[in-house]
Amino acid sequence: MTRWQWLLAQFTRRLWVRSALFSLLGALTALVAIWLKPFIPPAVSVRIGADAVDNVLGIMASSMLAVTTFSLGAMVSAYAAAATGVTPRATMLLLQDTKAQNALSTFIGAFLFSIVGIVALSTGVYGGEGRAVLFIATIAVIALVVVTLLRWIEYLSRLGRLGETTRRVEEAAAEALRERRRKPHLGALPPPAGGMAEGVPILASETGYLQHLDVAALDKLAQAAGGRIDVLVLPGAFVARESILARSSRRLADEQLGAVQKAFSIGDMRSFDQDPRFGLSVLAEIASRALSPAVNDPGTAIDVIGRAVRILSIWAGEGAEEEPVCRHVTVPGLDEHDLLDDVFSPLARDGAALVEVGIRVQKALAILAATGSGRLMPAALRHAELAAARAVATLTFEPDRRAVVDLSARVRAAAKLGN
Repeated sequence: MTRWQWLLAQFTRRLWVRSALFSLLGALTALVAIWLKPFIPPAVSVRIGADAVDNVLGIMASSMLAVTTFSLGAMVSAYAAAATGVTPRATMLLLQDTKAQNALSTFIGAFLFSIVGIVALSTGVYGGEGRAVLFIATIAVIALVVVTLLRWIEYLSRLGRLGETTRRVEEAAAEALRERRRKPHLGALPPPAGGMAEGVPILASETGYLQHLDVAALDKLAQAAGGRIDVLVLPGAFVARESILARSSRRLADEQLGAVQKAFSIGDMRSFDQDPRFGLSVLAEIASRALSPAVNDPGTAIDVIGRAVRILSIWAGEGAEEEPVCRHVTVPGLDEHDLLDDVFSPLARDGAALVEVGIRVQKALAILAATGSGRLMPAALRHAELAAARAVATLTFEPDRRAVVDLSARVRAAAKLGN
C-alpha cells in the first residue's frame, strides 16, 4: 500500500466522511424526482394525494433526528465504556467500525432526504408526476431505514462490550500479521548479512510513531539514484527528530531526501495496519487490566492467551511468501522474540500469582513451540522458563509451583517433538 493509498484509507475511515457521502446521496435521491417526472404517466400521479408524501416525509424527518441523536449517544457511551473497561488503544477500532458508521450515516441521509423533499414540495417543483417518484423513493428509504434500525438494535447490544472489543483487536492484529507473513519484509529484500557498513543517513523530520512505510516509493527513489536504501526501523517504532530512519548507498539531492522522508509517515499514535505488534500489545493491555486488583478477572486474561495463540499461529504456520518486488530497498523482518515479548511478558508478570494463568501460559507456549516450522520455538522456550521462574518466585503453595514447573518441562518436550 502506497502512502497516498494509506492516507486515503485513513480518511475514508472517519465517521464524518461516510456521513457526508450518505447525506449527499439522500439529497440527490430527493432531487432526482425532478428529472424523472417526465417519465411518469399522469394516471399514476393522480392516485397519490397531494398531502400523502408531505406527511410521510414530516414523520420521517422528526423520527430520524431522534434516532440519530440516540445513536450518537449510544456510540459515545460505548466508546467511553471501551476506553475505561478495556483499553483506550482499542477505541480507534470502534471509531473506524463500518457497521456503526453505516447505520448512523443511513439515519442522517434519511433525515436529509426528508428535509430536502419537504423543501422541494413546498416550492412546487415536483408536480404530480414528480410527487409520485418521490413517494416511491420514500417507500424505499423507509424500507432501508427499518432494516438498518433492526440490525443497529442488535449491534448495539454488543458495541463496546469487553468480548466484542477484544475480538476486534484480535482481528486487526491477525490481519496485520497475516499480511506480514505474506510479505515478511513489506515487499522489499531482507537486510544483508553484514548490514550496510557505510551509507548516507536519512533522518526523521519529526518525533512520533512510525505509522506507515511506503516501500514502493523508496524503491523508485533508490532506483532513480542508482543505489539502495536500507530501512532501519519498522512501523510501530518510536522515532525522535533527526534520528536515523534508513541509510542510502548513494548521496541524495535535497528533493530526493525530502521525498524519502515523506515515505516514512510519522504520527502521534501507533496504527494497526502495518504494525502487528501493536495489536498484540493492546491484547496484553486488556489482560493486564483484567489481572489488576481492582478488576480481578483472570478469565479475561485466559481468553486473551487463547487469542494470542491464534494470532501467533499465523506467523508460526507454513505459508507462501510473495517474491519481493522492491529490489532496491531492504527492510528488517519481525523478531519472534519481540512478538512473544509483547503479549506474554505482561501476562507472566501480572498473572504470576495466579496458578490458573500460569498454567494456561505454559500450555499456550507449548502449542507455539510445536507449531509450524519451529520459528517460534526459541522464543517460546525462553518465555516458558521466564514465566515458570516468575511463578515460582510468587506462588506460595508448593503444588501450584510444581504444576507450573512441570508444564514448563512439557514445553521443552513439545519443542523437541516439533523439531
